[in-house]
Amino acid sequence: MHRVVVLALNGVIPFDLATPIEVFARVRLGDGSAAYDVRVCAPSPEVRAGAFTIRVDHGLSALQDADTIMVPGCADQSVPQEVVSALRAAAARGTRIASICAGAFVLAATGLLDGKRATTHWVGADLFARTYPRVDLDPAVLYVDNGQLLTSAGAAAGLDLCLHMIRRDHGSAVAADAARLSVMPLERDGGQAQFIVPEQPPVPRGSTMEPLLRWLDDNAGRELTLDEIAAHARMSTRTLNRRFREHTGTTPLQWLHRARIRRAQHLLETTAQSVDRIGGAVGFGSPTAFRDRFKRIVGTSPHRYRSAFARKTSSTNHSSS
Repeated sequence: MHRVVVLALNGVIPFDLATPIEVFARVRLGDGSAAYDVRVCAPSPEVRAGAFTIRVDHGLSALQDADTIMVPGCADQSVPQEVVSALRAAAARGTRIASICAGAFVLAATGLLDGKRATTHWVGADLFARTYPRVDLDPAVLYVDNGQLLTSAGAAAGLDLCLHMIRRDHGSAVAADAARLSVMPLERDGGQAQFIVPEQPPVPRGSTMEPLLRWLDDNAGRELTLDEIAAHARMSTRTLNRRFREHTGTTPLQWLHRARIRRAQHLLETTAQSVDRIGGAVGFGSPTAFRDRFKRIVGTSPHRYRSAFARKTSSTNHSSS
């Protein structure tokens, strides 16, 4: 029987821990037999899990007999060296290893993701990219399957990943039964986007960029060029780009695009205006430019974003025209 071992570290996120346990343990094959033997292991007998502490029956030696290792997210990003060594040894044996949510930080700490595409919860994407620059991070997708190594985004994306793995192991019929037990659609694939709310990089209070940023926010609905922004700041475009990046970590136009997209998200959620009208209202010169930029930043189309997040009122118009 295929053995799944879930690795619990101090600070483990309870939802991430429970997801693979519940999903894999409930899978049944056509003859009614269990498809997976699920165990939980940890470096110590007791593990802190947020508001409570759990007792674990197996130590890290359980990883040696695993066919699949699941790595849930943890609030504590420090990874014990014994865990790093155990995961590396498991990978060398050919064991399949998958992370859920911030579990990608644990997996990346081993170096196993270096040079590979991976994902994690979009909230932690910037920190992940800074901490592990050798990993090809794609924060916009639900999960990434590299064959032996798999990573998923947060919350429900962990369910998507587990169902995907079941489908790989036992086919669509068994996976569909598991999806019904989890009250989840089976058809969501790894390329489907996370719904990301883009955050502007923080700027220290009193920064020399603060007046310019306020002006950009006030004028985001206009079709501003880099030359216009530089003229307002009384700098050359080269100096503006350099100083802007020093203070914000991004460029003036990238900042402006993200400010516009945040406004567009608000309008898509709260108004019945058409998608094209919203694009014009937030400062994009053409509907195509708006849709392309929205998908690049948010990871999905304006229409799909509205369908998912618009307030449900009788007057809300979900038209994308």
